[in-house]
Amino acid sequence: MTTRRALLTLPLAMLAAGCAAPPAATSAPVTAGSGSGAPLPDALRFTGTTLDGAPYDAAQLAGKPAVLWFWAPWCATCAGQAQSVGDFHEEYGDRLTFLGVAGMGTVKAMHEFVSDMKVGAVTHLNDPKLRIWTKFTIVEQSTYVLLDAAGTMVTRSYLDDLQLTGALKKLVG
Repeated sequence: MTTRRALLTLPLAMLAAGCAAPPAATSAPVTAGSGSGAPLPDALRFTGTTLDGAPYDAAQLAGKPAVLWFWAPWCATCAGQAQSVGDFHEEYGDRLTFLGVAGMGTVKAMHEFVSDMKVGAVTHLNDPKLRIWTKFTIVEQSTYVLLDAAGTMVTRSYLDDLQLTGALKKLVG
């Protein structure tokens, strides 16, 4: 759960994200996948940087359900969820994509969290300015965003292990 200290450190823009104007339309539609021609869902129109500094384009999530896990390296709840995230990634990784989106901490602390919690098999993004958090209107860690194969957000919430298990089973059919 979010601590009072964490809420006080969130950017004002993030707290008002629900009132933000939609992004400007581009002149040419972005498409999903290589050569599919299908328009890319808005939920998959973001880029980031992995904890190792590699560029990441969410367009690669197109066509497969995805779980975005918004976490912070100092978050006790996130640490408690890490084993389940790793286990679920191992169980469902061939049918959906897990993506960690880390914020509110240093890259060093994020690397230590991933190593200590043994969730290195999951790709994690460093979101220092909380751009991705804002895009998904995330105002507290730990929050899951579940996207179906069409890129439609089906869940944005804190989920305990039992709730996440049910949601993942439903997501993968």
